[in-house]
Amino acid sequence: MTQILLDNDFAQVTSIKLGKETISNTDGEGTLAGLNISHTHCQAQISLYGGQVLSYKPVGYEAVLWLSEKAHYQTGKAIRGGIPLCWPWFGPNDKQTSGLLAQKHGFARLLLWEMDSINSDESGVTLVLTLTGENQHALWPNSYQLRQTLFFGKSFKQTLAMTNLSQQDAQYSAALHSYFGVSNPSNVNIETLTGVNYCDKLTDGSSIQQQSVSCIGEIDREYHSSEKMIIVDNDWQRKIEIVSDNCQQWVLWNPGAELANTMADIHLGGEQEYVCLEAANTAWQALPAGETVIISQEISVTNL
Repeated sequence: MTQILLDNDFAQVTSIKLGKETISNTDGEGTLAGLNISHTHCQAQISLYGGQVLSYKPVGYEAVLWLSEKAHYQTGKAIRGGIPLCWPWFGPNDKQTSGLLAQKHGFARLLLWEMDSINSDESGVTLVLTLTGENQHALWPNSYQLRQTLFFGKSFKQTLAMTNLSQQDAQYSAALHSYFGVSNPSNVNIETLTGVNYCDKLTDGSSIQQQSVSCIGEIDREYHSSEKMIIVDNDWQRKIEIVSDNCQQWVLWNPGAELANTMADIHLGGEQEYVCLEAANTAWQALPAGETVIISQEISVTNL
């Protein structure tokens, strides 16, 4: 289990307990600044490093998001689990040239974000995190600001506003890389992917999903749909609904046991505890000079 060590009070608001936290894994490998939220409707945890939601657990349900017991909490490494932000590119940067390599999934998940505001009421807690920079990478030198609005209540909503502060147009690709906790991938079906065109990254092929998708074993597919997705977990007797806005794809990913066993930040058997279904724009999108583009997702849980 992830250890949360209380440092000192960060804020106190009527129906919320917020603490300025340090976060470390069971091996004590590094610590990062984070926040714990306790509200009438839910509990949640956020890392300021990466501006990353680590957990969300509405009252009466198992945790919605999975977090690896072996996750790295070190500057320069991504945190395995929760909802890492893939920005300003998703996957490898295909613009990279010899001798100029790019960190996979961009740099937003590897930088320290700032807390802009916190508000709480009977419905839930809203936090705003910001990240501002320029010349962050030779392959993406633009001046920018990211503004992430997170709402935690009976449902969870995540909005990412991307502003190009420079005088040059830019392009971005992105994903809200959600690790959804499940009883086991074998107990899961996602009927809402049936009939959807997809690209299979493992075979370089493309097809249409003709039947219920299997979430078992290694899988890496980009489904070309912006429709609502429903993850049904027959063992936990619940369904997770995800609605995205301004995202053109859903990325379905699980490393499977063989690959997961080579990944130091996934605990033994961890790949049997989640399915990644990511609201994404996997191809380059326009981010004109001086303008803002917004993507978002809302996640809710109900009983079957």
